[in-house]
Amino acid sequence: MAPLRRRPAHGKLWIVTHDPVGPSVDELPLPIEGQLPLPLPGLIEPPPPGVSIPRADRIYANRNLRLGAIEWIGFDMDYTLAIYRQEAMDALSVELTVEKLIERGYPASLRDLRFDTRFPIRGLLVDKQLGNVLKMDRHKEVYKGYHGTRLLERAEIVQLYHETKLEPHTARYHWIDTLFALCEVTSYSALVSALEEKGESFDPEKLFHDVRSAIDASHADGSVYARVTADPARYLDLDPNLPRTLHKLRSAGKKLFVLTNSPWSYTNTVMSYLLDGGQDQYTNWQQYFDVVICSAKKPRWFAAGTPFEERTATGLKPAVGGFERGHVYEGGSLREFEVRADLEGTRVLYVGDHIYGDILRSRKDSTWRTALVIQELDQEIEALEASASLRLRRRQLAEARPLYEDQLRYYQHQYKALSRLGSSTDVAAAREGAKDEIDRLRAELSRLEHEYEDLNVRNDLIFHPYWGALLKEMNGLSIFGQQVELYADVYMRRVSCLSAYAPTQFFRSPHDLMPHEI
Repeated sequence: MAPLRRRPAHGKLWIVTHDPVGPSVDELPLPIEGQLPLPLPGLIEPPPPGVSIPRADRIYANRNLRLGAIEWIGFDMDYTLAIYRQEAMDALSVELTVEKLIERGYPASLRDLRFDTRFPIRGLLVDKQLGNVLKMDRHKEVYKGYHGTRLLERAEIVQLYHETKLEPHTARYHWIDTLFALCEVTSYSALVSALEEKGESFDPEKLFHDVRSAIDASHADGSVYARVTADPARYLDLDPNLPRTLHKLRSAGKKLFVLTNSPWSYTNTVMSYLLDGGQDQYTNWQQYFDVVICSAKKPRWFAAGTPFEERTATGLKPAVGGFERGHVYEGGSLREFEVRADLEGTRVLYVGDHIYGDILRSRKDSTWRTALVIQELDQEIEALEASASLRLRRRQLAEARPLYEDQLRYYQHQYKALSRLGSSTDVAAAREGAKDEIDRLRAELSRLEHEYEDLNVRNDLIFHPYWGALLKEMNGLSIFGQQVELYADVYMRRVSCLSAYAPTQFFRSPHDLMPHEI
């Protein structure tokens, strides 16, 4: 072992070290603040490969969140605790929707409807008046759109949505912000194209409302619930880490609750499939939770709500007193929940998948902290990693553009200045040289722009064949990405991502940069 070494520049600092590899401690550069660079040679070994949490399983913070300060964690069920197989769910919904439409007088030939369940993503805007589906950036600018399933040309988008002000919150438009609603776009877009191809006359707005009504009817009459509960393995993604995650949180002293709009019979069947038998300590799924609330009627639940009712063997009765573990409640409201549970809103983390029903309303109407489940993050992160070299090249082009533009401005200024100096041989030669540089730089910028646009198209195709990245549009956030940033304190791909972190984890948001800081 080497002797104790003393840093001569800072008499108070002593370091004990084994024989170091590379420079000695004395030779290491010392920051101005007097702190040694880490890791210290001979003292701290680098961690073995694979100890970091895989990127897809991390939790991402928009705002700082101390999990140790959270006492209650609530969960939505559908698309949060229960992760659905989206293609199977959408195919089922389209099938049931078409049958309902045929019952209402639409052509029976629609049973042969061609559709692609991959077509929609969250964050789209339906123009019911024209039969178009649009994707916007955070400034509500439209860059991509489809009429039915036909890609709109750039000139069409400019004429329809740039030359006149688009007002997305008016009755003409409809937001698609949940995975549950993707089937609306799948059905509607396929029907618009199919009816036009057959020469059928239809009102695009009425068609959209008929599609939505048919989907609602399929849920109201129990058709969807019956098909899912009859074959849960086909429609539900069974996560073996979910029971362990809930148990870990409970073992850390967290109180857990379920808050879902689904009815009790469906909730019981789905949750039994997901959790029963997952941990030996729990004889049934309800034992994971301190409170279970069904038929909650969110987002109304976060505002006025309805009185709490307790489910009994003989039906529903008004709830009295505090919550009892193992009992099932329906309805209710946020304020009454906080009173009955005797809790402070800042001590609650609510985990959901619905920007409006779960996240936005709890953010606006309470002090609850919010976590958003984005199950599409699997594909988003896979595409992000696959497109790394392409995006690096695109960034290089973006950083080169202002350099070329600076040079272009310089030579344009030179050319104008030389044009005022007469027409001597030397001046003419210098002016011609400046003109050559101007032409060269314009050509370089043109090539740069063409390559940049080509990279944009190729990048989008890696993320999604129709719409590109879910959370981004052009060089900024999509409207959905902006909603995630605004309303979710943290976000993750599924609830079991929580199992990788300590119950006292401090989730820190990254530093924001404005354009002038880059």
